[in-house]
Amino acid sequence: MYPKGIIYESGKSRASGEIGLAPKLLARIAYHLLRGTGAGLIAFSIVGAIFTFWPIIKEEIAYKPHHIGFGDLISRSRAQDFGLDPYFSIYIPKINAKARVIANVDAGNQSQYLEALSEGVAHAKGTNFPGQGKSIFLFSHSTDSPLNFARYNAVFFLLRKLSVGDRVIIYFMGQEHQYIVTDEFTTGLDDTSWLTDKGQGERLILQTCDPPGTSWNRLLVIARPR
Repeated sequence: MYPKGIIYESGKSRASGEIGLAPKLLARIAYHLLRGTGAGLIAFSIVGAIFTFWPIIKEEIAYKPHHIGFGDLISRSRAQDFGLDPYFSIYIPKINAKARVIANVDAGNQSQYLEALSEGVAHAKGTNFPGQGKSIFLFSHSTDSPLNFARYNAVFFLLRKLSVGDRVIIYFMGQEHQYIVTDEFTTGLDDTSWLTDKGQGERLILQTCDPPGTSWNRLLVIARPR
């Protein structure tokens, strides 16, 4: 652990001796303290990383596509069968996402939408409702770090797993509305154009953060009535 060496007295003798160049007691204590502190910091960092990213890792490990036919949906058409609120809620079979939808949430008011996201999915104030023939905008998982993943609702964390043809079911005022995914893409953080109806008929727009656990971009999934 400590350095050792062979010492010769130049020009005097060939005799040699070996001595230990051990540091003083105080230096040894400081060395062990620094070494222990370094190991502790490394262990703490590893545990912290696992704690921080575990919710994301768990969702990825647990993900299995759920396939359910329209016949099954028709036979179980009531929201209560899925444990959902018939007044306003969402169910996405493929990713098994189920949540209450909080209506008329101001997407520009951080305190308001964070409160809503702690309870479910937020419906953007000023956008429309199912059956009105216009754009419906729902958003969830608007967090800026994996730590907030555990704090706020992350119903749409697996939204990126959806593809064209997948189904989304909305329950509103006791009625079931079925939609089919037609498109998905990412857009900029400040792109609010999708909050405005473009006169293209009824469209369900689902938004989440992308990549998951960041606020760099927005992932949008567009669905049309079936």
